Amino acid sequence: MTRRSRFIISAALSTAFLVGLGALWHGFEIPASQAQSPAPPPAAPTVVVANPIMREITEHREFAGRFEPSAAVEIRARVTGHIESIGFADGDLVQAGQLLFAIDPRPYRARLDEARASLASAAAQLELADRELRRAEQLAGNAVSRATLEQHQQQKKMADAARELAEATLNRAEIELGFTEVRAPFTGRISNRRLDIGALVTDGTMLTTVVALDPIYFVFDMSEHDLLTYEEAVRRGGLPTMYGRQIPVEAKAQRDNDWPYQGIIDFVDNRLEAGAGTIRTRARISNTNQLLTPGQFGRVRLPFTGSYTAMLVPETALLTDQNRRVLLVASADDTIRSVPVELGPHQPGGLRIVRGGISPDDRVVISGLLRARPGQKVTPQRGDAVPGASDTLATN
Repeated sequence: MTRRSRFIISAALSTAFLVGLGALWHGFEIPASQAQSPAPPPAAPTVVVANPIMREITEHREFAGRFEPSAAVEIRARVTGHIESIGFADGDLVQAGQLLFAIDPRPYRARLDEARASLASAAAQLELADRELRRAEQLAGNAVSRATLEQHQQQKKMADAARELAEATLNRAEIELGFTEVRAPFTGRISNRRLDIGALVTDGTMLTTVVALDPIYFVFDMSEHDLLTYEEAVRRGGLPTMYGRQIPVEAKAQRDNDWPYQGIIDFVDNRLEAGAGTIRTRARISNTNQLLTPGQFGRVRLPFTGSYTAMLVPETALLTDQNRRVLLVASADDTIRSVPVELGPHQPGGLRIVRGGISPDDRVVISGLLRARPGQKVTPQRGDAVPGASDTLATN
């Protein structure tokens, strides 16, 4: 094969290789129209929205304190003697007038009999002196001298005094005999006995204690700020005065979730404690079931506003943005915006009063808060204002 022939063959092979390479490249080339089309946008997240709840409410404030008996007495002996019987079991609920202790009455019955006899004797002496005086008065000026008449008058006065003394002695003997029966002064819970049957007691010996449970007092301290806030509401005409015994209250023990006990404010002290800046306040609480015990800690709440229509949102819809509380609200174009709100006190059912920042027509995000960001489009779905998941506000 000549040199020319070899050159022609090499050129043909090179051309064929280049043509094949071009065809291969063309097979892998992406069409320009396809390369320039953008990726589809992500779907808008779904959130649940609801309008604020409009409800007629009365705002309350809560105070911590302690339950105390409405009456408490120490039961003490009033006479000397031995205890004959005890009419209660330790810790019983006793009724007013119930016999608690009986002290040996025999010495006091004897004194009473003696006093009755003395009174009868004094009455007889008085009757005799009275007859003799009348006789002397009839004979005065004739058979009876003036000195004798004056003597009979003095004897009558002495007989009167002796009878009065005998009556007083009889009254004292009756009282002392009555003191041998120690009775409950009111209905309440009795403590344990301090002495047993057969023990010798004297005037003033401590026997036990009784406390009244119904009604029961709840004593708490109100701050000066709370007092001024309440007085301002009184001036606006929405509440009764603190001193009028007309303020209704609700109370609960530490174990209670709701407010099962009702009463009224029946005492507010006449001055603030200078050091603490608080004023002593007392509520009288109905305790018909006897479940509240003096000394227990508890809480009481009382109205601080009149009735008004308030906006409420689920507590779980509230988010925290640094040092402020916000709600996520879906705008008319379904864009999320973060709205700072002014809050009021908590309400039953996991709700919170909103004083400002939103309107009754706003669509508040109540569920799906983790999927919503301010400035983001969402797909809102209507729901009930039921508490849902809560989290801290995510910011860009």
